[in-house]
Formats: sequence, structure tokens, C-alpha cells
Amino acid sequence: MSIEIDRRQFLSSGATGLTLAFAVGINPVALIPARAQPDASLKPNLWLTIARDGTITIVSPAAELGQGTTTTLPAVLADELDADWAKVRIIMPDWHDEAYGNPFSGDGQRSKPRAHDFNTTASFATRGYFMPMRIAGAQARRVLLDAAAQKWGVPIAELATEPSVVVHRASGRQLSYGEIAAFAKAPAELPKIDASDLKSASAFRFIGKDVPRLDVPAKTTGAAEYAIDVKVPGMVYAAVLHSPYEGGHPQTIDDRLTREVDGINDVVRLPAGVAVIGSSVEATQAAKNKLKVTWSAAPTATYDSERALADYAASVRDPSRAGVTYFSTGDARAAMQAAASVFRSEIYRTHYVYHAQMEPLNAVASVNADGKSAEIWCGTQSPSLLLNDVAAALGIERRNITLHHYFLGGGYGRRGGPQDVPVEAALIAKAAGKPVKLIWSREDDIGAGRFRPMTAQQIEAGFDRDGKLVAWRHRIAAESVRAYREMLTGGRSLSTESIVMRGSILPQYPIANHLSEQVIQPPGARLSSLRGVGTGANSFVVESVMDEIARMQGKDPVALRLELSAGQPRVQKLIHAVAEMSDWTRKREGSALGIGVVEKEETLEAGVAEVSVDRRSGRIKVHNFWATIDAGLAVQPKNLAIQTEGGIIYGLGHTLRERITIKDGRVQQTNFSDYLVPRMSDIPHIEVRVISTDHPPTGVGENGVPMVGGAVGNAVAALTGTRLRELPFAPERVRDALGA
Repeated sequence: MSIEIDRRQFLSSGATGLTLAFAVGINPVALIPARAQPDASLKPNLWLTIARDGTITIVSPAAELGQGTTTTLPAVLADELDADWAKVRIIMPDWHDEAYGNPFSGDGQRSKPRAHDFNTTASFATRGYFMPMRIAGAQARRVLLDAAAQKWGVPIAELATEPSVVVHRASGRQLSYGEIAAFAKAPAELPKIDASDLKSASAFRFIGKDVPRLDVPAKTTGAAEYAIDVKVPGMVYAAVLHSPYEGGHPQTIDDRLTREVDGINDVVRLPAGVAVIGSSVEATQAAKNKLKVTWSAAPTATYDSERALADYAASVRDPSRAGVTYFSTGDARAAMQAAASVFRSEIYRTHYVYHAQMEPLNAVASVNADGKSAEIWCGTQSPSLLLNDVAAALGIERRNITLHHYFLGGGYGRRGGPQDVPVEAALIAKAAGKPVKLIWSREDDIGAGRFRPMTAQQIEAGFDRDGKLVAWRHRIAAESVRAYREMLTGGRSLSTESIVMRGSILPQYPIANHLSEQVIQPPGARLSSLRGVGTGANSFVVESVMDEIARMQGKDPVALRLELSAGQPRVQKLIHAVAEMSDWTRKREGSALGIGVVEKEETLEAGVAEVSVDRRSGRIKVHNFWATIDAGLAVQPKNLAIQTEGGIIYGLGHTLRERITIKDGRVQQTNFSDYLVPRMSDIPHIEVRVISTDHPPTGVGENGVPMVGGAVGNAVAALTGTRLRELPFAPERVRDALGA
């Protein structure tokens, strides 16, 4: 069976109630009968196994990087199966894309993974796997019911299930799932599942409830295993000195001092660096720092990010610089010309931002002596990409690579793009002839980091004679992440892409004539997607401009957003709720409030920040942050709130201090001593209200981030009368803006 989920049908059927909001007469390709397993009592489909002792083993296909998918997705399946949660165990898949890969595919306007890739980014996991997991559970439950009905000789309509038990109430008989597994056989063809076969919302036991996360106990006690914990027999260690700029290759290598360090075995030339192999992390890191390498010339060797950002601002301001259209509806140019009045914002700027994931980048690799097969031990957001990249680097078939996957100690997109660390580990292991553990130090990770692009932005807004917003043009000057990635593989495309442009469509504020365009800039830095992607920067600008418009029109910022979101009841409910939570109309002494309303990956959210400003130091203090979020059906409400809270904290760093600068092609920051992530003293009181609605579940892992910049910036403007137009709001920049 190979029947695709039609996303349009999936979304359009939501008016008739929660159960019917999901298009079901489907059986995704992943839900095929499994071949018999000698160690399995019953394997109804590829997604679960039921052992004779009643243990239910469920495949969890998404990477676990702290967002809770190893609980959420299995709980969805277990709910439809009517499983006893205490009997559930979780395993990872075997990385067969067509069997277990995410079935969610793109819709043309926004970047989404190719169907059946393993790719835990952009909150695709729950959106992609929610229906397949429900169907898998329902199919397995039907198999159990059919087996019990046949054994007892009764119609299946007389049977029901309780947690991990099939019951025949008329006779008082019951069979546990384990007992059924002892005699049942998986059918040659799985049963069809219709909407009526799925549970109604009122019958959910796990969906929409707060199931304790399965990963937390092991992480709390330190028993959880990450790739950095891996040790394999005969393993050695490696460190790499990288070219300080993209495109640089080692020309001359002076490794005399390096080889004098105790425990060093060898030095290996890589395409973009030099690897040191030795018996310990300490030895390889120390020896790496003694290498003397000259690097080949590259266009980025003279790159200066501050000078480039000034060029960005000039280009976005220049009407002769054509942009590449990302989103267009109506005719924004014509409507702008016909408008009774036009507001043109000043230039907004955002800087490069680093991922700052806690676990250092690392991988263990072993390449067979014949060079035709390999093993990788790694935590990655993109197993499909890892397998493809390592296979290409080694010149072997992907099917000959075994991936051992682990928890990720943070990813935020850094472990989702080009798989540089496992590729380097594989190349070093091949040269060494033994297993190698490669660890990037924090300095390595920042110096050779892949950053969220910096931007310069300008917005024009046109109004009719009644002051109604009728035209919107959003120009964003930035490098192209997609072009950078294609360059790494030999491509040359400079097309626009949603990594940069996400957050500029504004479904929360439907505007009849709307144009968003990217003014593409020359490549200068290593780039990547980062938690919140373009929405983090773009929503800061959009929400700041919305407040500028409110002030220009003499309107309350909340009232303006309610006006602009007319006809969007979900958005309006969020705005009303967050205004009530923050007591929006109450005057404060020495502090003020600011609001931001954001859509990302079909999730809607509104946030209010309360801030004060020390004019002498330029330090902004965020005292409170209230947030409301509508991610459709809240599959795990408490976890959803926690993820939103974490995103808000992450976004505070981008808003208040975090910034990467590059001079002469070299990243100027080195560690957390000069790349300043939030400290505990920076963290405000945070309150998140989850509003679950009758819509398919959408993403949440990234969604706290984009609310922060606009809400904090708007609060500062309300308090001081000064508009901050450059992220981060570093103290020295705030002092200058305030004239202190």
C-alpha cells in the first residue's frame, strides 16, 4: 500500500469535530505488515511489537533532543492501541526511509523535508507522524480484536478493549494483549482504518493529557546515554583544526610540535582542516593547538560582518535592487502607489546567532578494513542526511552504513544541516584504520560554526483614507542558506528560501496586497537553520513595525492587532488571553509592557513582556513574560508549555546579548565568556497558557523563540519612547539609543 496523506484534505475537514478533523481513509506506506521476527510474538506492523509477557515495544522515529518526542509519538500510538502505558517500551527505527521516514512533504511555499526523510527539524515530528501513529495503533488493535473474536467464535462487534486487554462483556471473558500475542498472527494485509475506527476526543487516554516523559528519569540521574559517552573497543580520539573561513583548504602543515605531545599517533589532512589523532581528548586538543597551518585563499577570507551589514542596509534601502519574491498576494506595488498614505520604516538589523547547544559536537566512526562499510555512533536531527553524507564522503553504498543513534544534548538546527562532524569522523577513521571519536571543542564549534544569517530589513505599509492597512511590502537583505548548502555540494542556486524568509507571510494578519522579498547578499559566513529560523528575526521587525503603526495612528497596540486579525478567531482568542494574563491596561511604575503575535509552522502564539531599563548601564531587565499558544490539538499540553518556556529563554539570549561578529573571515567570539547566553539572573517569571483547539496538531519546539524580540523591543519603546531597531539589544547600543 502506498497512499499519501493529502495535507489539503487533512486541513479542510476540520469543521465537523475533532475526530473527523483528521482525514483518515488512508494507510501510509510505513504501515505495512512486518515480516515474522524470531524474537517477536506479534508484530502487527512495522511500528510495534507485542511480546507474550505483554510488553509493547513501539518504534519512535524522531530524534530526541529535549522536546519529548520519544514520549509524545509513542503515546499517540498507545492511545489508539488502548495500551497499558506501564507496559510500553521505546526503540529507534532501522533508518529505512520509506518504511519509517516522516511522511510530511512540502507545499511549495514553505520548505519542508522530502517525504520519508528522517529529519527532526522545524517541528515536523508531530505534524508528520501524528496520523500514521494513530492509524498504526488502530490497526494493531483491530488485529488483536480479530484474533480474539476468532478464538472465541464471537462477532468482533461484541468485543471491546481496556488497557492492554480484550474483553467480551457478555460472557465475562478477557484476554490480555500478551496472551493474544502467543497465538495471533499478523495478517497478510492490514485492515483499512476509517474515521469511525479512530477514538473520539472524549475517549483519549493519553492524547491531550500529560503523560510523564520517558526520557526525563534517565537524564535526571545521569543514566541517559549520549554519543559523547560512547566508547568502542580499540577507539582513539581526534580533534580538528579547521579553516577559519569557508572555502579554505590546508596548504602547508607544520606538525613538528604537535607530534611531540604525548599520546599523539598521527596527523591527517582533511578537505577543510587538519586532524590530530591520539589516545585522549586532552592530548588531541592540546596537540591541535600546536599545529601551524597556512590556508588557501577564498573569497570569505577578508569578510567583515559589520561592513557587510552596512551594505545590506544600503541594498534593502535601494529601490533599484530587485528582490526575489517569496510570497505575494494581490498587487502590493499598485496598492502602495494608490494608498492615501504610506509608512516606510527605518532599517532594522539582526546579527549572526550561534546555536549554543550544550553537548559538544561529536561522533564516533569505524570504517571496515576493505573500506566498503562503516558504523557511526552519533546523535543527529537528520539521520537520512547523515547516512547520505557519510556514504558520499566514503564512496560507499548507504545501505552499508550502520547508524547507532543517541539522545542529543541540544540541537537547535545545528545537528540538522550538513553532517560535518560524522563525515569528518568517518574520514579520519578510514585514515587511522581504527574507530575514532571526534569531539569539537566549544572554541571549534564557535569558530567553525554555522550561524543564523544576519539581516537588514525594511517594511512599507500603505493605508486607505480610513486608515485601514491595504498594502504591505517587506524587504529582507540576507545571504541564502539554501545557496550556501548547495555550494557545499557543488550547486550554484541563489534562489530564495524559507529558512531566511519564514515569518514574513503573516497569516495572523491577512493583508489583501502583500509582498515579501529577499534581496540576496554575497556569501560571507557558514550558515545554517537555527531554532525559530527566519521567524526569529523577521517577527522582531514585523511586530516592531506594527507598534510603530499603532503609535502613528494613536491606537493601543493590542487594539491594532485585534483589528488586523479580524476574521481570525484563533488569533484573537490568543491576543485577548495574553492581554488578560498580563493585565495589559494596568499602568506600571518603572516598567512597561510590549506585545508580539507570531505564526510559525501553522502554530499561533502571542506574548507580552514586562521590562525595565537601567539608563546608566543600558541593561534591559525582563521581569515577566506571558505567552499563549495554539498548536491545534495539544497532544501533550504540559510538555507543550515547557517547550514554549524553553524557547522564550532561548529567544531572550538572541534579544539581549547574543551576537557573532566576523572580521578578516574569522569569528571573533571564542566561548561563553564572550558569546553571552542567558544566565539564571536574566530569566523572568514566565507563564504559558496552552489553548488546545479542534485543529490538527502543529509544531511547538521552536515557537517560543520568535515572540521575544518584538515583545521586548515594544516594551522598551513603550517605557522609554525610544525604538531599538537592531538585535541584540546590547547594553552599549541601548545607552547610545537613549543618549545616556
